[in-house]
Amino acid sequence: MTERSGGCLCGQVRYRITAEPAASRICWCRDCQRIAGNGTVNVMFASDAIEVSGTVAAHTRRADSGNEVTRRFCPACGTHLFADSTGRPGLTVVRVGTLDDPSSVRPSANIWSAGAPAWACLDDALERFERQPGPAPAARS
Repeated sequence: MTERSGGCLCGQVRYRITAEPAASRICWCRDCQRIAGNGTVNVMFASDAIEVSGTVAAHTRRADSGNEVTRRFCPACGTHLFADSTGRPGLTVVRVGTLDDPSSVRPSANIWSAGAPAWACLDDALERFERQPGPAPAARS
């Protein structure tokens, strides 16, 4: 098992992950585009395998999928770090760009591709879902 770590832009929030990824995807939903100005590259881990130091703020809203999504971010610098969805119990999304080694994870799919802007560069080698794919894989610690 590979241990991963990461944190926010200002360093106030740090995290350590002691599990293998369950899935990694590039999300083109409008919420992700709004928080990133682009698609977001995300990786899912078992929630209980993520240890966070520092205080995070949270915002919850209903996503286009119908699930309640709670996004957690650094209250000082605003870096989006994690997301938890009622549609993926036991799994937490980590924003790949916040990993100390973002190259340690490779996305396997584009999701919500129907919402991608016309200028988006979607890798044809990746699986593509126009909207939310089926159920997420089971959490693995």
